[in-house]
Amino acid sequence: MKMIRFVSALALTLTVGFAILPGDATAASKYKAIALTEEQAGAVQRVNDFINSFSSLRGEFTQISPRGQTSRGVVLISKPGKMRFEYAPPVPLLIVSDGKWLTIKNTKKERGDQFPLSSTPLRLVVAPEVNLLKETDVIGFEQAEGLTSVTLQDKKSKLGGFITLIYDEQAKALQQWIVVDGKGRRTTVQLANLEMDVQVDPKLFVVKIDRSKNERSK
Repeated sequence: MKMIRFVSALALTLTVGFAILPGDATAASKYKAIALTEEQAGAVQRVNDFINSFSSLRGEFTQISPRGQTSRGVVLISKPGKMRFEYAPPVPLLIVSDGKWLTIKNTKKERGDQFPLSSTPLRLVVAPEVNLLKETDVIGFEQAEGLTSVTLQDKKSKLGGFITLIYDEQAKALQQWIVVDGKGRRTTVQLANLEMDVQVDPKLFVVKIDRSKNERSK
């Protein structure tokens, strides 16, 4: 079993802990794609190749919210389309993608919200194969001290915002991964002790929420 350790940053728009809100799509218009040199395009391709290099993974995460709150848990990914963020107590949150819907559930109250996976930046992570040069606009690029920083805007996203991927050229692994929504909000999730191409129980990506409780709470 192939194993790798790296630190990654993942950000989504949050309310209480990890709930996505619609971003300001008009904010995306201020970002413009930049022209890449052949060398820069090659660096983006290396990042792309890393994302495509695994079919499943398991690891631990530490999340720092936009308000500075810290929480921890376990993350699982199974391509295509499936992801699970299971938070350690006392945080009563569970985030699961079943391949079509991204569900954010309050496990204490048994209610939550659902969003189309295709409308979130997470689709780039759990796609069976991604082509960053075709599916995103590169709106920023930097290289320094062996690190490549690529800022991308998903062409299919309707929520605005962008993703910044920071890739360690020497370790040949992502060091950070940050997603910022159309209103500039971000959350950092640091990943560690990552195991790649592991067997994952498909039942872990099935989650139900009590919609009746959601309606009563409105």
